[in-house]
Amino acid sequence: MLIKDEDKILEIAKNAKNVAVVGISENKERASYQISQQIKDKYNLFLVNPKYYGKEILGKKVYASLRNIEEKIDIVDVFRNPKFIEEILREAVEINAGVVWLQPGSENMEIIEKYKGKIDIIYSSCLGVVSKMVK
Repeated sequence: MLIKDEDKILEIAKNAKNVAVVGISENKERASYQISQQIKDKYNLFLVNPKYYGKEILGKKVYASLRNIEEKIDIVDVFRNPKFIEEILREAVEINAGVVWLQPGSENMEIIEKYKGKIDIIYSSCLGVVSKMVK
């Protein structure tokens, strides 16, 4: 289901415990790094990027894939080029994640339409902005 209601989005951000950031970067100028740094004390953060697998970013272990995370993921926060989001959505469905949150710029409407019946999806909203309103 597509989630567009601002109150529902805020509720999801407020109630989430485990957040997987897909597309984390070591580059401190990248949004994925900045948002992760901002939210790391609000959530139990799992960082995903096969490029940095085995390394640590922001003091957190980096995973190769969502499949490697043993905890239940409430929010899959995606910072990827829109052409790569189908695999992420497929993995999110496979691990039974709560919601996929596509950061602005990562939206692919064709893929969103394909997966909206399989998993909850938020787009056109930034977890970094919303998280400032919770906790």
